Amino acid sequence: MATWSTATVQSRERFSYWREVVCQTVLSVSTEHPANGFSASIASRTFGNLRLASFESTSHGIVRNNCHVAAAPEASYLVSLQIRGRSNITQGEESFCLEPGEIAIVDSERPFRVGFPDSVHRILAIVPREMLSQRAPWMKDARSCRKLTLSGPYSDLARRHLVHLTRGDDDLSTSEAVLMVENLCNLLTLASAREVRPNSLAPELMMQSILTFCRQHLHNPELSPSLVASHLGISVRTLQLRFQQSGKSFGRWLLECRLEACGKDLKDPFKQGDSISTIAYRWGFNDLSHFNKAFRARFAMSPSQWRLGNQISSL
Repeated sequence: MATWSTATVQSRERFSYWREVVCQTVLSVSTEHPANGFSASIASRTFGNLRLASFESTSHGIVRNNCHVAAAPEASYLVSLQIRGRSNITQGEESFCLEPGEIAIVDSERPFRVGFPDSVHRILAIVPREMLSQRAPWMKDARSCRKLTLSGPYSDLARRHLVHLTRGDDDLSTSEAVLMVENLCNLLTLASAREVRPNSLAPELMMQSILTFCRQHLHNPELSPSLVASHLGISVRTLQLRFQQSGKSFGRWLLECRLEACGKDLKDPFKQGDSISTIAYRWGFNDLSHFNKAFRARFAMSPSQWRLGNQISSL
């Protein structure tokens, strides 16, 4: 973990030093000088394409304008977790105050301003744009910052992941770090899904949002049109219409996805110890007779024959 502190430079040089550090570790911005003395520190770490920074500072402000965006493009989202103090964030038509425990997502490709009226402690994740927009297609149409709901299991887990990833005393292996980053992006997607109004999305983006949620919950045997519609804030009729326009019903699409997932697990040599029933239940089936009939109709053989055939072909 790399660290910087204004305590290492003379008082008159601290603010210009801080601006250089922010531009180096986060992204290109201008800084608004505080009326009184200034002090700040930052600790930064990187996991693949994800950068994280935990910083503390006294009152000041930062601005990213059109010139910064044009001169130093950064295709990323800034995910900010407020630990202490307040952050006044403005982007596009949105403006809000971020309180301790709250998470905000800001688009680095659009101008924004963040003001810190008091001493502040924040954790910032610089997430490549594609890592979130592939999971949350509604992000592509968002033209301003957004604040995630404070309550709810997904926001709480996202907060814990952000804190855990910035701990300097925790040496994660490469595989552990990859999983943590993937989990963080998934949790942010689930948390932000409650903030979007799907009825305002273009039909293709709405369908992507529906499919993203469904794929993330294939394992839930209670997954249904009403559950999906309720979570995304749309009507069951709208959901069924989107599936109808895609050429498949919700039930047919869900069955095919679950069968494909089961077929993949049955072929996986690392899952040979899992029974067929375990795999079926894992992917949301709760009736083995129905699963066996559906599997045979899809693959023209029973699950056991499918598994045995793939074992032989791999020899």
